[in-house]
Amino acid sequence: MRMYDLIMKKRNGGALSQEEIRYMVNSYTAGEIPDYQMSAMMMAIYFNGMTEEETLSLTMAMAESGDTLDLSGIAGVKVDKHSTGGVGDKTSLALTPMVAACGVKVAKMSGRGLGHTGGTIDKLESFPGFSTEIEIDAFERNVNEIGISIMGQTKDLAPADKKLYALRDVTATVDQISLIASSIMSKKLASGADAIVLDVKTGSGAFMKTLTDSVALAEEMTRIGNGAGRKTIAVISDMDQPLGFAVGNILEVQEAIATLRGEGPQDFTQLCLCLGSYMLVAAGKAEDEKQAEKMLKEVIENGKALEKLAEFVKAQGGDPSYVYQPQKFETARVQREIPAPQAGYIQKIVCDEIGICSLILGGGRETKESTIDLSVGLILHKKVGDKVEKGESLATIYANDEGKCEQATERFLAAYTITNVKKETEPLIKKVILPSGWNER
Repeated sequence: MRMYDLIMKKRNGGALSQEEIRYMVNSYTAGEIPDYQMSAMMMAIYFNGMTEEETLSLTMAMAESGDTLDLSGIAGVKVDKHSTGGVGDKTSLALTPMVAACGVKVAKMSGRGLGHTGGTIDKLESFPGFSTEIEIDAFERNVNEIGISIMGQTKDLAPADKKLYALRDVTATVDQISLIASSIMSKKLASGADAIVLDVKTGSGAFMKTLTDSVALAEEMTRIGNGAGRKTIAVISDMDQPLGFAVGNILEVQEAIATLRGEGPQDFTQLCLCLGSYMLVAAGKAEDEKQAEKMLKEVIENGKALEKLAEFVKAQGGDPSYVYQPQKFETARVQREIPAPQAGYIQKIVCDEIGICSLILGGGRETKESTIDLSVGLILHKKVGDKVEKGESLATIYANDEGKCEQATERFLAAYTITNVKKETEPLIKKVILPSGWNER
């Protein structure tokens, strides 16, 4: 088998076989196929696309290119959740304790953030002492004993994806649906969960800016997951404005804690209940989404979800007192209000610009080597459709540098459009893609 022949086949619109794809992935991972040939293949795929069979074969080959987690030592159905990322997306921090408190095992691998805010791991490390650098046996023990564990992705998990993504990043072949879907799902499949719930964001603050593209990605990922024998559901949710009110690591952790106390923002709470409901039904814990949502609300009302977060934090070396006393978290030195320049209604928020404000303040990474300031960020006071008076605060900025505060304030104001016409807010949940036979289960 020669890579030259495979490139020509794909360039001419042909479909690669499972054996050809496995040869290509394994040989490239081993360093036997040079970057220039794989770059040519990625460009051929970019222009000619991949069939469903090719996409599943590519995903499985990448998933099996390194270590795969065997979670058979964990009793019961293991459920995982993945988000394609957005501004103010702290969902895992509240959702996973809610689901675990209902008796469903959550075994999750997460990464660090590269962009406007930290990833789930960065946010969890806001708890003093918390570590995601744990051994597999500790990971399994925590899931068995308390129902939840989140660990960092190992370097040997789907190594083919890491190599391929780095190549795609410098050859303008990142934004191809099959390649995006296989990249995400290869890591999810290698992580060993039995069921996967995907939160696919759409809008100005999302990777996929249009609903059409978001639906296409969600459908591709659910096809892969279900084709690989994992029950996979995708929820497409709005990211045309930040999720909740908090943007920034510690601020988002505090908002997640408030949500577990039943005091969270309406949109964030709604999303957690929606995703959690599908996780519970997929695990066989609830008969339908209505029953599942009732269970999730109960563990918030009776305090068990908050207790589960404290158990989880303690089990991974963190100080659980911060769960019950979130005011103990570090606070940024500078706190400044951003007054509205005019009266009216919030017509539009350029969501990704709010994320960039957090990045300017130091709340995210511009490179993998960047150090995050966990205490900085923003708390929004007005969102789309809200009425505002001139001079009323649109948001509070949390900063540790006056110059960065000024820069972020200027950028924030440019991201807000205020008019005299009230805009009706868009629904948070745009679409749900279920496995075939879901309603007949």
